[in-house]
Amino acid sequence: MPASAPRRRRRLAAGLAALALVVAGLVVPATAGSGASTASAATQPGWLHTSGASIKTASGSDYVIKAVAWFGMETSNCAPHGLWSISLDSGLAQIASMGFNTIRLPFSNECLAQAKPNSINEQVNPGLGALSPLQLMDRVIARAKAYGLSVILDRHRPDSGGQSELWYTGQYSEAKWIADWKMLASRYKTDPTVIGVDLHNEPHGSACWGCGTPSLDWQAAATRAGNAVLAVNPKLLIVVEGVERQPDGSSTWWGGGLSGVAGKPVTLRVANQVVYSPHDYPSTVFNQSWFQAANYPANLAGVWEKNWGFISTKKIAPVLLGEFGTKYETESDKKWLASLVSYLGSKKMSFAYWSFNPNSGDTGGLVKDDWTTPQTAKVQALRPILGAGGTVTPTPAPTTTPKPTVTATPRPTVTPVPTVTASPPTATPKPSTTPTPKPTTTPTPKPTTTPTPKPTTTPTPKPTPTPTATPKPTATATPKPTPAPTAAPAGVQASWQLQSSWGDGYVADLVVRSTGTTSSWTATWSDPAATSVVNAWGMSCTVKPKVSITCTGSDWAAALAPGQEVRVGLQVASATAPASPTLTVTAT
Repeated sequence: MPASAPRRRRRLAAGLAALALVVAGLVVPATAGSGASTASAATQPGWLHTSGASIKTASGSDYVIKAVAWFGMETSNCAPHGLWSISLDSGLAQIASMGFNTIRLPFSNECLAQAKPNSINEQVNPGLGALSPLQLMDRVIARAKAYGLSVILDRHRPDSGGQSELWYTGQYSEAKWIADWKMLASRYKTDPTVIGVDLHNEPHGSACWGCGTPSLDWQAAATRAGNAVLAVNPKLLIVVEGVERQPDGSSTWWGGGLSGVAGKPVTLRVANQVVYSPHDYPSTVFNQSWFQAANYPANLAGVWEKNWGFISTKKIAPVLLGEFGTKYETESDKKWLASLVSYLGSKKMSFAYWSFNPNSGDTGGLVKDDWTTPQTAKVQALRPILGAGGTVTPTPAPTTTPKPTVTATPRPTVTPVPTVTASPPTATPKPSTTPTPKPTTTPTPKPTTTPTPKPTTTPTPKPTPTPTATPKPTATATPKPTPAPTAAPAGVQASWQLQSSWGDGYVADLVVRSTGTTSSWTATWSDPAATSVVNAWGMSCTVKPKVSITCTGSDWAAALAPGQEVRVGLQVASATAPASPTLTVTAT
């Protein structure tokens, strides 16, 4: 995502009502071994390589990756979202039954080092809550294999706080980024279930392609990281996303610009392992200029061809559209998806849909808020590229005696989007997750021969429509360019919407709409029972004990264009949720 969903976008928080019911003891959970009775007849392809525009199996057969993101391991939960409601097996079974053959699994470096995940219902997923996030990743991969699903690991963000412009931050250096990738490559070196690594989700802002500045040059960094990974396992696909600002000065989605490949491709020491991976979203994620063209949607193929499709057309390398998704509620979005599905199908191009999760604010998911009911219209729209689902008998999941009680603390997230985790909840946010080009200050990093640069750039705000990732908690989410300011006076309107509540907390969304050019906004409402804000996406929040909560737009929801609407949210520790609080909203 959409965290950007920029899902993105990445992206996040809707659909925690099911968790509330579980916590209240109103849902009778399934066992960990239960799952959908039908799953895809897909069989794992084994190790893959490339030839021209095609991805090939070891025997030389063409292979199309049909992936969907299941985000959450990049958020503070450090676990795929929804495990507070459904079993891991039932989610994987449903994904396979829809016709997907691969999981895009977002994660953060922060989670790789954590001791425990959270928000896992042990009655539904016995034993999972006791694992470390790395052990949980092992389990996800093992169970994916049982359903004939491959896995692409997606370094969605360095930490759970949000999507980063560059592949490193002050806390997580380039050296750490590469070291973690080498560790994962070694961990799964003998398991061809893991077919590829998506090096970094949605480079944007100051990230450039082939510009020659070591601290900003994503093409050069991807080359360094790709070579390091292949030195450990030369059979992995190296998935390289694009940038927001392209060499010709044009801007597109976060991670979506790959026009620079024409002059400066990523060339690795092991040949035939690079796959390029743009992200693309509809107008409801961000209203890009091409959505206003008189010949829309006929113009879309030309936009895609210029930004990334030419890589496949000219047989430079395969393209895997790494994030795309929609709530599928507007005619414009429906035209966009129909055009994109036709384009992907005509080129036999691989893809990864954002997202399975319903809690991606930018795009929603392929299941409804109960995490089980399919979004039938979306699945049918994807049917031309998914093909028909089949059946497979999975290996029984290991079981343990369920624990009698569960404490689940939901955290909404792409776009990114981004996001993707956004999304990337893009972003996902897109973390749920969500994309507009954004003006950024020029960093003054000090490049080194082996860069672990620490830039001083100020992250660019990430505009998103309806947030993500619920997150990308942070839906994800996913990429978005920032609109040019107009002379209209600043002003915002906001409404408060309760999403779910339980004995000691609640999740609420704010729908914020700008009536002019807004550089920042703040909303305050009475909540005398609130003790803390557990998590927030698209805004930062503080509690005045026994009085009120105040939230200020941040990241992708900080600066708004005239008429732009975003959905942000928060999770609050509180004995009771306000019924319908009055908001005091200010804007500058």
